[in-house]
Amino acid sequence: MSAVRVVLAEDDVLLRAGLASLLERSGYEVVGEAGDGVRLLSLVRETTPDLVVVDIRMPPTHTAEGLDAARVIREELPGTAILVLSAHAEVDHAMELMAGGRAVGYLLKSRVGDVADFLDALERVTGGGSVVDPGVIQELVSARRRNDPLAGLSAREREVLGLMAEGRSNVGIARRLWVTEGTVEKHVRSVLAKLCLPEADEDHRRVLAVLTFLEAR
Repeated sequence: MSAVRVVLAEDDVLLRAGLASLLERSGYEVVGEAGDGVRLLSLVRETTPDLVVVDIRMPPTHTAEGLDAARVIREELPGTAILVLSAHAEVDHAMELMAGGRAVGYLLKSRVGDVADFLDALERVTGGGSVVDPGVIQELVSARRRNDPLAGLSAREREVLGLMAEGRSNVGIARRLWVTEGTVEKHVRSVLAKLCLPEADEDHRRVLAVLTFLEAR
């Protein structure tokens, strides 16, 4: 099986070198490195990688160049997985990425220090899943809104939905909660029903459920 091909974009040279080294040691093939959004887009168009790992803030303005580049990549190469790294939990950016569909992730840079978690996130995003940093979820929890669409969920259903928001599959949720996959499936069906999400593709409904969770917290 061929290695996952990665383009890495980070303007901090030392951090970029460290990430590149970690990726290579973990079996990934780094096919390009960039320090700004313009170079990132050029490399992605040249190499058509499987995965892009990009800092959300890069030159020249250090605002949202990475996110802007991610939008372009998603439009031009929708099959490319994207993992965005950020120094701070920025809820609006995370929600925008989640709305972009599958094979996307948003992680705090501090998460990179936990190599196992970081590599797990890379694997899930590359496999077509979505990952949201728990720190972003905690940020949202502190901003509870008065009209809470999650009010009808039980404590266990909220827990399941929170794990869904982290990008975990039913199998992963079952392992975390020490229950059967069938039990998780029942909770997920109940969550989707209580949130009044329309009957549609199951993966699409899961994304809508997670967006409801993020917007409500």
